[in-house]
Amino acid sequence: MGACLGVCSLLSCVSCLCGSAPCLLCGCCPSAKNSTVSRLLFTFFLFLGTLVSIIMIIPGVEKELHKLPGFCEGSGSVLGVQTHVDCGSFLGHKAVYRMGFAMAAFFFLFATIMVCVRSSKDPRAAVQNGFWFFKFLVLVGITVGAFYIPDGAFTSVWFYFGVVGSFLFILVQLVLLIDFAHSWSQLWLRNAGESNAKGWYAALCIVTFIFYATSIAAIVLLYVYYTKPEGCTEGKVLISINLILCLIVSAVSILPKIQDAQPHSGLLQASLITLYTIYVTWSALANVPTQTCNPTLLVRNSTSSATATQPLTTWWDAPSIVGLIIFILCTLFISVRSSDHPQVNKLMLTEESTAGAGSEAAAVESGLHRAYDNEQDGVSYNYTFFHLCLLLAALYIMMTLTNWYRPDESLQVLRSPWTAVWVKICSSWAGLLLYLWTLVAPLVLPDRDFS
Repeated sequence: MGACLGVCSLLSCVSCLCGSAPCLLCGCCPSAKNSTVSRLLFTFFLFLGTLVSIIMIIPGVEKELHKLPGFCEGSGSVLGVQTHVDCGSFLGHKAVYRMGFAMAAFFFLFATIMVCVRSSKDPRAAVQNGFWFFKFLVLVGITVGAFYIPDGAFTSVWFYFGVVGSFLFILVQLVLLIDFAHSWSQLWLRNAGESNAKGWYAALCIVTFIFYATSIAAIVLLYVYYTKPEGCTEGKVLISINLILCLIVSAVSILPKIQDAQPHSGLLQASLITLYTIYVTWSALANVPTQTCNPTLLVRNSTSSATATQPLTTWWDAPSIVGLIIFILCTLFISVRSSDHPQVNKLMLTEESTAGAGSEAAAVESGLHRAYDNEQDGVSYNYTFFHLCLLLAALYIMMTLTNWYRPDESLQVLRSPWTAVWVKICSSWAGLLLYLWTLVAPLVLPDRDFS
């Protein structure tokens, strides 16, 4: 009898994996929106691929990757250059690139399928919100196939895909930071207004001061460690330019006309954007390929050429670890965000949906812990844009895990190219201009509603 009950329970779990998101909530979970559950599950797939990538670059695991069937086939060329290279060269680098390709292809597939889905009444919405077991099988199948891709020009071409995708995802991260800081400031100001307590204003000032103090300390450290009294001109110029730009956006955010047009804009948002910009600057300087100007530069020897006197260096440095943390927080925020900032909603192609209120009430009254359909009258987020964001995130984490490094001409050492430096710096400039536009847009376009 117990065996029969166990089989029935297993069959019910399988049906849930093949069905929609509501089945996947356990009894201890609160009722949730179907759209939120689906986004979290897709994000889980991204995190799962990231975890596999991290495991593959662990030195002990990396050396064993040549045992994967087909992984070393076609290794007669690297970056399009025909040469005799041992299969053990840069196995972790190859594995992360192929895992990044698999995740990007998976999310691109769903971005294409979900074009122009308007509500959950569209049959494709059932694919978006269900069939999770089959989606997992698709991801596994694409991943297996990716490891059979011969080297040739794949790594060289995919590197530039990763560069472009990472540039765009850095901008997405900055938009999410703007949204987060805006919601944070608005919440505390609302609490201060409702309770007439000055403590909220004090807390706002303290947090802003901490952000600016951290940014100033970081700038001083960048000048100390990434510049020299003589030489390292690029580092001095880049740090100085970003410092000046951060001062400009901070000053603009508190101008009287800006405050009149956007009462909730202020130094909290500017301080958080400043801190993030300084982080991106630090990450860029950590990729400067000159050892004298970059004390954190990693020289990664190939797996096959490492000797006892020339040990393998780790993939991880401090900017990569911080970047991984920011990546996790931003992708989770993409999954659960529900912004009240109209400009951010337009940029992120999301909207505040009131659909599904009746389903929510019914779920609460029934006492069942399940996901309810909140998209019968209209989707609460753009399915295609969401998958494109995860695609960019997959490319960003691929570049972060490999430190944006590429093999040199001898194909024996992975080095940091200047491309990585300029892409990160340009993304910081583009992000600051984007934030500046959110401040001045109501003044430049007075006929449009930015309330």
